[in-house]
Parts: sequence; C-alpha cells; structure tokens
Amino acid sequence: MSSIYKPTKAELAAAEGTTVPALIAPNLRVLFCGINPGLYSGATGYHFARPGNRFWPTLYAAGFTDRLLKPSEEQELLRYGYGITSLVARATATAAELSPEEFVAGGERLRATVERYRPQVVAVLGISAYRSAFRRPKAQIGRQ
Repeated sequence: MSSIYKPTKAELAAAEGTTVPALIAPNLRVLFCGINPGLYSGATGYHFARPGNRFWPTLYAAGFTDRLLKPSEEQELLRYGYGITSLVARATATAAELSPEEFVAGGERLRATVERYRPQVVAVLGISAYRSAFRRPKAQIGRQ
C-alpha cells in the first residue's frame, strides 16, 4: 500500500517538523489519535502514509471500513464517521524525538479537541503515548 508518490530522501528530510492537518468533524463515531506524524506522512500530507504502516490494513481487518483504504483516500474516513488526529503535530523520524512536555501539551490539546468536536470514542494509538500525555503511567490497554 502506498500513497500517491514515494517521497525522495530530500523530501523526507524536508518534512522534519511539518504537520499533517487533523481529519476531523463534529460527532464522529471514533477519533483515532496517533502519536505524531512520521516523515513519510509529513512529506505526503497523509496520516499513516509509510508503506508497511499497519493502521489502514488493521482498520479494514477490524471491520471499520468495507475495503482497504490507501492513505491518499483518508478523506473517505469521514464518510464512515471516523477521523484522525495526533497527540503531537510535528513530524519526526521517530516518536523518541518527542519530549515529555510535548506529550503533555498534546494531551491538553486532545482534551480541547474532544470538547469541541464531541466524538463518541477517542482511540489513542499507543499505550505509552497515552500514559505520557495524560500522566497515567500505570494505565492499561482498554477503556479509560
């Protein structure tokens, strides 16, 4: 699965620190919240865009969508009642480049986003990111 094009090494390097706009609307069924965009997503402008990323196949396999979507088709998620945002907006090569303060600030932004858009469910994609963002070091996987 790939996006519209494969970014060059120069485009990937230039994507450092860029952002990918949230895909969001009021009253979503589920708002999926990733940690932060990777460089591939920053370069393409699509969430979970790196070939091999498991988000899109997992969404389909779990029955959220009736077909396997490509990252370039992310707008289709709104039709299903789903959206995507990130805890930290800036693109990095790895999440290890993010500071604890960025995670906490991201948790605060996510709370404000949830208050504004009122999704039925928020799915934070990454238990470690959730623990850091919401200062809940012992949080377990599942409903919070």
